[in-house]
Amino acid sequence: MSLQKNSGPVRRFAKLMKFAAWLQNIPNKFTPPPFRLIQIGSAFWQSRVLHVAVRLDIASVLGDEHLAVDAIAARVSAQADAVYRLLRMLAAMGIFEEVSPRVFKNNALSDYLREDNPKNVRAMILMHNSLEMSRPWYEQLEQGVCSGDVPFQISHGQELYSYMDDHAEFDSLFARAMDSVEALMGDSFATDFDWGRFDRIIDVGGSKGSKSLAILKRHPHLTALVFDRNQVVQIAASYWVGKESPALLSRLSYQAGDLLESVPAAKSDKDIYLLSAVLHGMDDEDCIKVLRNLAAASTGTGARIALMELVVSELKADFSSAAFDMQMFMATRGRERTLPEWQSLFDQSGLALEELIGLQSLGKILVLRLKE
Repeated sequence: MSLQKNSGPVRRFAKLMKFAAWLQNIPNKFTPPPFRLIQIGSAFWQSRVLHVAVRLDIASVLGDEHLAVDAIAARVSAQADAVYRLLRMLAAMGIFEEVSPRVFKNNALSDYLREDNPKNVRAMILMHNSLEMSRPWYEQLEQGVCSGDVPFQISHGQELYSYMDDHAEFDSLFARAMDSVEALMGDSFATDFDWGRFDRIIDVGGSKGSKSLAILKRHPHLTALVFDRNQVVQIAASYWVGKESPALLSRLSYQAGDLLESVPAAKSDKDIYLLSAVLHGMDDEDCIKVLRNLAAASTGTGARIALMELVVSELKADFSSAAFDMQMFMATRGRERTLPEWQSLFDQSGLALEELIGLQSLGKILVLRLKE
């Protein structure tokens, strides 16, 4: 029996995404090529003004008000004319709205920059534009392309996760950014997959367990075990106190460890492992290590493995998939993979792809079991 749910809405979402990709390509068709190339070549201007607006927290300052530039500048301790020019460019991009000369308000886009919006993407913007993440793009991308080395590691002398272990502030920002991914992905992972067929989720690399909690809320019989790095697990449980009900949190537990060494053992076919955007940050060798650990931990139980990842088209990849893949190239030894590339990893790990679950989001869920 299929684990797919909401197949109709999932198909409609896929068609909508194809239409959005077509719309995104319209500027390439109608803008003169030299001008279009200059637009793309200067696109970093847009990311930088957005970054400064988030750093100054202008969206939170505006709240539900209409404010003149002088008032905004006073509240963020900045120079009024410079703030006006910043906001004018952002409004021209569709972020914020100028309601009368030099008077601005939030709009549908800038609302997601407000601190009081639980689905805000502030941390993601701050993380992608941080010095840690910006320097490899600006300084070492060409060297990485020529040598095949990871630009982040060339810039910082450490691979990403080791760097985070040594830099607590960036580690915290990265964790907040990963939490905000749900604002981009929505809750389709919880609604378009039949989690109700299981009793326990083993959330490998699950950070604070936000995805597990989203699933537990919909299935009162489920429990979840979140497995992640020691420093993540140490603060994870206390993070939810006061944010979620004690009854819900009583069904969530944590275990520290290294998924490259081992993962918690499954008990029965009512267990399911969840790995959400974990393997795309690893090279093939480490992916196979993790997948073999999962295979060993599920041996004799019939437990399934659910990988939530992008599946890139083999021909004419959409922009989002191609861009995420370049981010993986910049920061890690990982990559976004095509279905044949995923299949090759599964074959080398003693696992078989049982089902490919569509979601009303960019990713898919690849359901695995031990080969018979």
